[in-house]
Amino acid sequence: MAGHSKWANIKRHKWAQDAKRSKIFTKHIREITVAARLGGPDPETNARLRLALDRAFAVNLPKDRADAAIKKGAGLEEIVNYEEIRYEGYGPGGTAIMVDCMTDNRNRTVSEVRHAFSKHGGKMGTDNSVAYLFQERGVLTFPAETDGDRLLEVALEAGAEDLAENDDGSLEVLTTPSAYREVRDALLAAGLEPSEADVTQRPDITVHVEGDEARSTLKLLEWLEDLDDVQHVYTNAELPAEAYEGA
Repeated sequence: MAGHSKWANIKRHKWAQDAKRSKIFTKHIREITVAARLGGPDPETNARLRLALDRAFAVNLPKDRADAAIKKGAGLEEIVNYEEIRYEGYGPGGTAIMVDCMTDNRNRTVSEVRHAFSKHGGKMGTDNSVAYLFQERGVLTFPAETDGDRLLEVALEAGAEDLAENDDGSLEVLTTPSAYREVRDALLAAGLEPSEADVTQRPDITVHVEGDEARSTLKLLEWLEDLDDVQHVYTNAELPAEAYEGA
């Protein structure tokens, strides 16, 4: 079992309120459409589509809208051809930031992303300038009162890599992307339901920033998340609670 993780401090921020924004449905629909186009309309044989649907239903996307997005992706309806692009850069204090986009206009997207970085004290980087600091991992989070021994037993037997404890006592099961679904299903079958579950880019190390740099970092992350063409934003910034005051 791994030691305490600061990851919870990174992801428990105002981004969680995205589910209340009207734009969030559009972003999930776009991901479902592209996943269906690339891997087919059957979620049983298309792991990316399964994950896209899990994420969409977690924010209460109506099933009929998800079904319509799958049909578009499968070529049953006219579809806009989206290009997937990843931008990398640095936030205030030297934090690493990766921005995954889907766009039908590369020039528009790079202009908006570059503007966000420059406006909030960051700067764009080159390809792979910060990507090496992250690993794609399945992360399933459980509340502090969860039986850690039982969780570890079931998770490892299903193919998980490790169990980490956060500073607030919550527990995280870590998996490879390919093992995520099997581990998740095994835990649910054992009556262990995660409070959060996703496949994400997880930083190997975190960078703590404070004061004005922390507040600027938060504004930069929120600005990026709010761009229409941005699907996901990842960072290794660890922000103190004060950064969120008045946000």
